[in-house]
Parts: sequence; structure tokens; C-alpha cells
Amino acid sequence: MARWSWLRRWTDVLRAFLLVVSLLLVAIGLWPCMAGARPLYPPLIWGGVLCVATLLERWRYRGQPGREGAIWEATDERFIDPETGKLMQVYYQPQSGERRYEPVADKD
Repeated sequence: MARWSWLRRWTDVLRAFLLVVSLLLVAIGLWPCMAGARPLYPPLIWGGVLCVATLLERWRYRGQPGREGAIWEATDERFIDPETGKLMQVYYQPQSGERRYEPVADKD
């Protein structure tokens, strides 16, 4: 897990940068309003869309909660994740029917 920590830091920096850029675009779009003119709609709209998308991405793709508190059974199913290339183990919760996919720990 430690070898991927740089990626998490990098994505956090990228997310902060995108939020700053989006807020700057919104400010540029609203700047003429302070002088009594009409707002500049293109930067205002793009800034708003970028801000919302960045915040929703953080909410939508957050990590899955652990397997604590519920009974999870490992199944015989394993597959290679096409995005990461890692071997994934399938877990099943009999009470709810929910399935989880977690990377198989390396045995180094």
C-alpha cells in the first residue's frame, strides 16, 4: 500500500488545483457584476461545472468501507482488474447479497 501513497498525494494536489482553478473561473465570471455589468457566462458556467464535478468525483469514488461489522465470505472468484492489472478477490455477504471486490494482498 505504501508504494501507491505518492499517487494519493498527487491526486489530492490535482483535486485542490482544480478547485482553485474552478473558483478563479467563477470569480472571473462574477467580476463584472461588481461594476454593474452583466456577468461573463462562459467562465462562470465552466468554473461551476468544474467545481461540482471535482467535488462529486471525490464523493462518488471514495474508498469502500472495510469489511468490519459484517460477515463477509471469500468466494472462489478471482479476476484481473482491467484498469489496475491487479488480482482481485470477490467477497460475498450472505445477509444482503452484496459483493465486494478487493485486491489480493501480495505475499512478499
